[in-house]
Amino acid sequence: MSPDLLLKGAILGLVEGATEFIPVSSTGHLIVVSNWLGLVDERAKTFDVFIQLGAILAIVWLYRVRLWRAVVAARHEAASRRFLINLFVAFLPAASVGLLSHHWIETHLFNPRTVAVASIVGGLIIMAVEAMQKEARVTQLEQIGVKMAWWVGVAQCVALIPGTSRSGATIIGALLAGMDRKTATEYSFFLALPTLLAATGYKLAKSAALFSAQDLLALGLGLIVAFLVAWAVIAGFLNFVKRHSLFVFAYYRIAMGLLVLWIMP
Repeated sequence: MSPDLLLKGAILGLVEGATEFIPVSSTGHLIVVSNWLGLVDERAKTFDVFIQLGAILAIVWLYRVRLWRAVVAARHEAASRRFLINLFVAFLPAASVGLLSHHWIETHLFNPRTVAVASIVGGLIIMAVEAMQKEARVTQLEQIGVKMAWWVGVAQCVALIPGTSRSGATIIGALLAGMDRKTATEYSFFLALPTLLAATGYKLAKSAALFSAQDLLALGLGLIVAFLVAWAVIAGFLNFVKRHSLFVFAYYRIAMGLLVLWIMP
């Protein structure tokens, strides 16, 4: 096993864990960093997707009690059943559009320039939504209805464009639908589970043969780093949005996009 590959695995795990659940686009960061590390083939793209499992496991572990109760109670508790149904409804739009368009998107949009432009545009949208923010109608996950879940799912479709941010699209969609920042953020965490599991499972099923036994250690290291970093980021981000707006992420996105356009024209 090459120490160089282990280092690259750790770096990508750090990037994934730090960016998956905040509105700055983990996919965009992974594309830029992978290009910087020289990992630009189909195998590298699958490597990035596999590392997302670490971030998924962080959500599962942090919310394990709530998830378990929701699943167990779904048969006899209307609120738990409604919560799971709404997650499925929110998952459907991006799953459908992604299934139909993933090949075209990977072929034409997985490049630093697309990431940079999407990052800048997304930053401007965050600023606009924060500037017009009104009093929230929904302050708890249990208050989310099917219609609201659907519109959040539609907003998540935009995140199929690399650099947009799945977290950012769902949070902004949820804010526009009437949620407060805390509820919107938590909902984006839960919606990440079916979305990322589906995307990861589909990609791995198609590309697992690309990996050799020598890659497993680097993949495992990247996954563990992503898990640990995502665990810390989730808790920190949720506390942040209780007290602050998302403007700082908008500024970061715009600065990052301009920097990428300058460095990688």
